[in-house]
Amino acid sequence: MWHKDQTLHGIDLVILPGGFSYGDYLRTGAIASFSPIIEQVIEFANKGGPVIGICNGFQILCESKLLPGILIKNKKLSFVCEWSNLKVNNKSIFSSEYKNNEIIKIPISHGEGNYQADKSIINELESENRIIFRYSSESGQINDSNNPNGSINNIAGIINKEGNVLGMMPHPEKASEKLIGGDDGLGIFKSVLKRVLND
Repeated sequence: MWHKDQTLHGIDLVILPGGFSYGDYLRTGAIASFSPIIEQVIEFANKGGPVIGICNGFQILCESKLLPGILIKNKKLSFVCEWSNLKVNNKSIFSSEYKNNEIIKIPISHGEGNYQADKSIINELESENRIIFRYSSESGQINDSNNPNGSINNIAGIINKEGNVLGMMPHPEKASEKLIGGDDGLGIFKSVLKRVLND
């Protein structure tokens, strides 16, 4: 689909990929959130359709209010490109193929991946078990030393209240083949595919 498109036909799943939509002018994802097609994505999500936003896609989901919070410049004000350990909460349609608290390795590549939100929103995300991925150590420790960008509570990925919209900064599509570094990202796609095929 293209930004000027105004309809979604025969779509079972929407994935908003990474990239620098509109050159990241104003704010990352800000201009893209006003694209005609995003109105259709919002409508699709509001009807229960599964949506995944990866990196810039996560930023667009936040700017379009499908997810709460905002993604700002990394704490060290520099671009980060590395493999990152993530601790998984498997209580979602996007992570059900993993074991709960499993540690997976997924690459990140961003300059503005620092997730922030009001304290009330963070408390809500925590209490409703909506934080699906957190930056961690290989052994699952969650602290500042394992946080690559300064995201509050080491947040790497969240879902909406209804559970059908996921936003995450790491790139699971870059971890889908052992030959190029690992396939830990496949679990995300297998999980949501299972949901789509069962609907």
